This record gives sequence, structure tokens and C-alpha cells, in this order.
Amino acid sequence: MTYHRKQPFRAFSHTLSEHGLTLLREKTTTLQINLGLMCNQTCRHCHLEAGPNRKEMMGSETMQQVVEFAERNDIKVVDITGGAPELHPEIENFIRQLTPLAPNVILRTNLTALMQKAEPLLQVLTECKTNIIASFPSINPTQLESIRGNGIFDASISALRKLNDIGYGRKQTSLCLDLIVNPSGAFLPPHQKQLEDRFRKVLEQKWGIVFNRLFSLANVPLGRFRSWLISSGNMESYMEKLISSFNPCTVEGLMCRTLISVSWNGYLFDCDFNQASRRFLGNRRLHITQITHPPPPGTPIVTDYHCYTCTAGSGFT
Repeated sequence: MTYHRKQPFRAFSHTLSEHGLTLLREKTTTLQINLGLMCNQTCRHCHLEAGPNRKEMMGSETMQQVVEFAERNDIKVVDITGGAPELHPEIENFIRQLTPLAPNVILRTNLTALMQKAEPLLQVLTECKTNIIASFPSINPTQLESIRGNGIFDASISALRKLNDIGYGRKQTSLCLDLIVNPSGAFLPPHQKQLEDRFRKVLEQKWGIVFNRLFSLANVPLGRFRSWLISSGNMESYMEKLISSFNPCTVEGLMCRTLISVSWNGYLFDCDFNQASRRFLGNRRLHITQITHPPPPGTPIVTDYHCYTCTAGSGFT
């Protein structure tokens, strides 16, 4: 959606300079892989504009190139995302290939897509002890379905119960189930600890659901969420909230310092949000086949106005 502003938003780089800060890469320990933009939902806050009509999906050759990159490097965390990565037809084999290469393999899910694959994928996840990060925006059914669509709340609850049944989120197992919570509108999330306590209490009391950790994250003003901000007249006020909430203490722990993000077609970015805004790693259109190792520590990180999302309040790490 076209958006014109008389003056650009305050440059993130200028704000860093005012606080005597620089944003430089450290040793890369996380490999984030976007398997494609196909999704069974059309969430209002999606910065990648994923949905059922998106056909972009990582091919077998690129998947093998990603595996080879992980083999060559000391990767500690593999973070598999999308779209809905569980809808990729080769997801089970991909997880099996990556599991020996990193001590922590994560699958990000919207829960309902996970249940579409059901038993074959769940078996692989439990065998490989893959960590699950589930997006679950609200414990209020009306609020959640305003973001994700009718019937999604009950389907998500059923998915969480199923994951608990096979051991995910339970203290006596090593199967980790974390939740991601995004606000439903143009405002910042409440304090993470308070929100986690509330979700833990309500989910267990009402539905017998348990989980390990909860992360509350602000919505990034990109993609579908950006379009909604503009159409609803909230773009200016939301950006003002993000900029005024800049917390210099968050910069040291930003995920982009230690992460390299691979798009579905194999191109490289400092993070998933730069991928959404087409801000390539090092401002160069660089394919994973064109490098052997990640950029060295001290390499500058490409920034833009959306970076304020990751430094607002408690941050996005």
C-alpha cells in the first residue's frame, strides 16, 4: 500500500549514534531458514504477507545448500520458519538432516498448520526433540479470531492439548513448547512476565494446557500489518510509540547480531524483518551458494525504521 510522509521517520542509525551505540555482527550461531510464504492462515499482523495463495516455497536444491552451509559452520541454533513451514512437503526429512548439525533445532508454528500434517510430522518432531515455538496471540477467543479467522481459537487449543499429550511443554520431558504472543492492534505488548503468568494460569485452569516459556513481541510495521496501520490511520502513532520506547539496553542482545536469515529462494539477510523489507545482507543480493561462512564479527548490520520494533520496551531478542 502506498504511503507518503512529508518527513521520513527518524533513522534508526541516528538514534543508535545519539546513544553512543553501534550495531555490529558477532559470531553467527543461529541459522534462520524461511521455507516459504505458503500458510493456511492470513494473519493481520504478518510482516511477510504469507497466506494460502502464496506459492513461494524453498526447492530441494536450495534446502540441500542450506544443510551444507550448516555442516560447514558452528551453528548452535537452527530456526525453521515461514509462512507455515510445516506445510512444506519435505519438512520431515529436512528436520532429520538438520538435527545432527545443531544442538537446538526450532520449528515455528501457528499450531493449526501443524495439525494438518499431524502424525508423520509430530513423530519426527518428538524423535528429533525439535523445540516448538507456537504463535498464540491471545487467550481471548474473539480477539484471537479477529487476527486469524473464525474457528482458529478452538483449533489452536486442540493443537496445544495434542502437543501436551505427546510430552511437549511438560517439565518431566525435554520437549520444549514456547508461546509467542503479539498484540492485536497498534500498541506495544504488556510486560512479558505478567503476560506469561496470566497465560499460564488461564490455559491450565480452563483447558489443562501447560507450556515452558512465553515471549511477548511487538508487531513489525511491515507487510500486511503495515498495510493495516496505514488503512486504519495508525501508522504515525504506532511508529511514534516504537521510536519513543527505544531502549538502548536491548541493543546488545538483538538477534541480528548472531543470526543469518535465509529466504525461501536462498538469499541472505541479517534477520527475517530485513527479508520482508528486501534489505539484503551487507546491502548486496547474496545467495547462500556465494559464501562459505557467515560475515565475520564486526560486520555492520543493515538497519531501517522497522528496527525500532526490536528495541522498544523489553526488546525482541
